[in-house]
Amino acid sequence: MTGQALAGKAAIVTGASSGIGRAAALRFAREGARLILGGRRTDALAQLVGEIERAGGEAIACAGDVREEAHHDALVDTALARFGRLDVAFNNAGGSGAMGPAVEMTLAVWRDTLDTNLTAAFLGARRQLAAMLEAGRGSIVFTSSFVGHTVGMPGMAAYAAAKAGVIGLTQVLAAEGGPRGVRVNALLPGGTDTPGARDFTADPESRAFVEGMHALKRIADPAEIAEAALFLASDASSFVTGSAMRVDGGVSINRT
Repeated sequence: MTGQALAGKAAIVTGASSGIGRAAALRFAREGARLILGGRRTDALAQLVGEIERAGGEAIACAGDVREEAHHDALVDTALARFGRLDVAFNNAGGSGAMGPAVEMTLAVWRDTLDTNLTAAFLGARRQLAAMLEAGRGSIVFTSSFVGHTVGMPGMAAYAAAKAGVIGLTQVLAAEGGPRGVRVNALLPGGTDTPGARDFTADPESRAFVEGMHALKRIADPAEIAEAALFLASDASSFVTGSAMRVDGGVSINRT
């Protein structure tokens, strides 16, 4: 088909097993991307690959842990071996980690949260950027957060530090990749109805509180965040790099 925003492009999506990653994989596939899907749950990835293929798309699963350097090597190697190119990488995998006051946080929790959210982003981008620089093109997108950027949420010191670090990493990689045709941006979602976020909205009262934090007085569907990821991944954002793009329903500015 013609007119698809990612037609013929090869795209890595991590955290594709569920939530924003899964929604982005489906959205990218509809726009013609050929996908390499990363995640920890082999069965969920297989189901997603099947769904994409039944709709006429192309995808391959590559299960693994984003904290492991070898997993990122496997994702890029698979893209190059299967499709001969790598055009897009959506480094979406992450997690809030164990929460609690900073003075009570163990070093193990701190390290695990940073490994999952920040070190994993670096490991992925290091290999992805090398492949894209060689080709002279590409778009790398990270999932960061409003937490640690515009809002300080009690109990989330490690997560906030990691996600703020992702924005700093984004800016440096954008400066390094820009002269050779590679754009790098960070996506900052607000509250989104994902399996992980449901820990914060387990009952009606909690959900109402979280919704009320946002100017739009609701939380996002993962498909809404996927649309923003598509914008940053595609040539529609051809003059956008080094940005921290908030797609947060106004949680960063709301005071009511």
